[in-house]
Amino acid sequence: TGIALEKAYRLEQLINEFFEITRFNLQSITLETNKIHLTVMLYQIADEFYPMLAEKDLTLSTELEENLILYADADKLARVMDNLLRNAVNYSYPSTDIRLTAAREGDAVRIMVSNAGDPISDAQLSRLFEKFFRLDSARQSRTGGAGLGLAIVKSVVESHDGTVEAINLPDGGACFIIALPSILPGER
Repeated sequence: TGIALEKAYRLEQLINEFFEITRFNLQSITLETNKIHLTVMLYQIADEFYPMLAEKDLTLSTELEENLILYADADKLARVMDNLLRNAVNYSYPSTDIRLTAAREGDAVRIMVSNAGDPISDAQLSRLFEKFFRLDSARQSRTGGAGLGLAIVKSVVESHDGTVEAINLPDGGACFIIALPSILPGER
């Protein structure tokens, strides 16, 4: 019974991901933008990950500039951060630190999620944001998704007139970098 329940939850998750990516493909993403306090939102999302981090003996360090303000769809942006942090947890070496940073750079806010894990090949880096691409097809279905999470990240970020990229870190691991238009202090 427990296995059947676990499979049912997994199927529900996959169906929801397929519906979401289909919706993104069939119509342009409709954003419900509001002025959001990104710093507070990122701290809240980071706090939600502590049980998952503890389970895998990981830590999460945050370095967030105060008073980062955006016009954005908070729900969709939260989904982006959830996908990136969930991937960082799944691909991190045990007993390592995941870093979440955010700071204003010019007229943009730059958000970075980095972890210590296996390097990603150049061929894989170029395909990371494609639908249904999974970094490691041998991963078990209960730990790996359908390969839609990063495609959703890219769609949401681009609908906010932002950019997203992934790079390998010199000392191992990967870093996902998002740039989103910010609200400058004088515009509040």
